[in-house]
Amino acid sequence: MDRLTGELRRLQAEHAQQGAEKAALHQQLSRVQGEEAATLIVDTERLRASYQEADELLLAKIDRASDQLHQALADEQHAYDDLVRRVADVQAETTRTQQRLDQLRGQVVHTEEAAMLQEAGIYEYRHPLADAVAYKSELSSLKDRIKTLARRNGAVLAATDWHVNGSLTEGKKMVRDFSKLMLRAYNAEADNAVRTMRPHRLASLIDRLEKSRQTIARLGATMHILISDEYHRLRVRELELTADHLAKQEEEKERRRELREQQREEERLQKELERERSRLDKERRHYQSALDRLRASGSGHEAGAAESRDKLAEIESSLAAVDAREANIRAGYVYVISNLGAFGERMVKIGMTRRLEPMDRVNELGDASVPFRFDVHALIFSEDAVGLERKLHEEFEDRRVNRVNLRREFFYVRPAEVREALQRFAGQHLIEFREDSEAPEWRASTASQERGTLAAAGEAARHGEDS
Repeated sequence: MDRLTGELRRLQAEHAQQGAEKAALHQQLSRVQGEEAATLIVDTERLRASYQEADELLLAKIDRASDQLHQALADEQHAYDDLVRRVADVQAETTRTQQRLDQLRGQVVHTEEAAMLQEAGIYEYRHPLADAVAYKSELSSLKDRIKTLARRNGAVLAATDWHVNGSLTEGKKMVRDFSKLMLRAYNAEADNAVRTMRPHRLASLIDRLEKSRQTIARLGATMHILISDEYHRLRVRELELTADHLAKQEEEKERRRELREQQREEERLQKELERERSRLDKERRHYQSALDRLRASGSGHEAGAAESRDKLAEIESSLAAVDAREANIRAGYVYVISNLGAFGERMVKIGMTRRLEPMDRVNELGDASVPFRFDVHALIFSEDAVGLERKLHEEFEDRRVNRVNLRREFFYVRPAEVREALQRFAGQHLIEFREDSEAPEWRASTASQERGTLAAAGEAARHGEDS
């Protein structure tokens, strides 16, 4: 099209030039008119005829070029119109695809399971009951109601005026058969949700059941088949009660586990108290026997007798302390420990033990579950160790590591901050406080690793020099 336009412009310029030449010749003719008039007239007529022929040829070329240009413009317009129609078709197809995608997204059940722990106090009960037995009883009653509603044909709603081959009876039979099929599909989805229930999956399973109900309503729209609201509510309530039941079972299991741990701790404490009492009784009998012999031997042993009496008084005091520890269940040791190699320098564990020897409990915590032994920063004996531990936990509650399981008593706290908190609690006497972490196993392991790295680097350098 650009070529045709250029050609047309060239022809038009040529025509204009010829017109200018013709005018110049007419001027020249008028100046020399009278001189060789006859010859000039003949030449003029010849030139006029030549120019007329040239004008006709040029005009013909201009017309052809104009026609070609118009045809090219028409072709371009047709191609443009076709492109516009194709763009409109693509946009319409895109709109239809987006609508279909939105529809499919609406049918998708989001089954992303929250990675949440099933600990006591975490699950939010939909139907709070006293215990797992109560939930089981309520579930049994609910299942009876579901079965009764299904037997009374209250689970599925459907058309009652459907005809097949002009027969209302055959139509009702077909609707009844399809209703049973749809109800079986819905119940299969609901029963599978009950079987695979986990408390944290409740929302996704209810969503899946709702999508199943919507699908049945869409597929059964011709016969107006759909799951009734009442039946759907009962099945959703069944899912909620099942989730509550499982959560309550886990809660009771955790409570029993905690109770067993407390019982084991009490048994350990009782055995320690019995061993200590037995040891003190044995020492008391020993010193009492020695004192009796000294008394029987007469004078001259007053110093030994006094020492024995002092020792007996000390033993009696220790026995009284053992009896007091056995009677006072709140007495014990609060410990502040850390594990630099396992948890870093900004984390401590604050706990309590009633053991006579608190380091036994600390050593148990540093078993194979952590790579290194714990460092002890503080051991505080208190007549109310339970209360002291609670105060420390409340002091650093906003920096608790595990906010789900409160029995995990780790805090993002430096040992020095715990010491400052302890100094504010009147009446609590600190036996010992160490701010720095010794972490001998971790430091030795780190040093060994560094030596191994340096040795490997040196070996690599030697190989490089050899090569």
